[in-house]
Amino acid sequence: MRQVVPSPCPDCGEEIEYIYDTENIPYFSDILLICGVCSCGFKIVDTMVLNDHEPSCWELKVETPADLDARVVRSMQGEIDIPEFGINIHPGPACFGFVSNIEGVLERAEDAVRRAAISCEGDEICRAAELMKEIEKARRSEFPFTVVITDPSGNSGIVSSKAKKTKLDIEPEQNGYSVKPLA
Repeated sequence: MRQVVPSPCPDCGEEIEYIYDTENIPYFSDILLICGVCSCGFKIVDTMVLNDHEPSCWELKVETPADLDARVVRSMQGEIDIPEFGINIHPGPACFGFVSNIEGVLERAEDAVRRAAISCEGDEICRAAELMKEIEKARRSEFPFTVVITDPSGNSGIVSSKAKKTKLDIEPEQNGYSVKPLA
């Protein structure tokens, strides 16, 4: 069900439209998509799982071109790791949830490396260029890699028969939470 709700922008006060839309992702859950954009630059895009989930860790070994099509749902609390590349996408204060696929996750990682490379010097530039080549090879399924999503809210996931889901143990820490897969 799609609903458009006019409301003030939290940054400038201008009235903007917030769009709320529900969608069912087969074999996963019903989700709520939320988006709103203002001319001042404010933007919100988020996904919320409408069912209760436990803290979870999802892992997919990407080995074939078909694996690149696996659906990925990442909430605002979800952290994505691609260990073979040393890539860790941590949620920050401006983090948005999204629904995409594995190839889309690689595109986002490539964009992040490209943006980070702008401020790099020397060996860092070479490493960024090398990493972008590795990501491109992965997008062509030239070698296997792993995508891991951990989410203390349980609102992220990978929709694939090959994906493995484990529960997470969440332990309080001084500055937040420590999230560890249960053995």
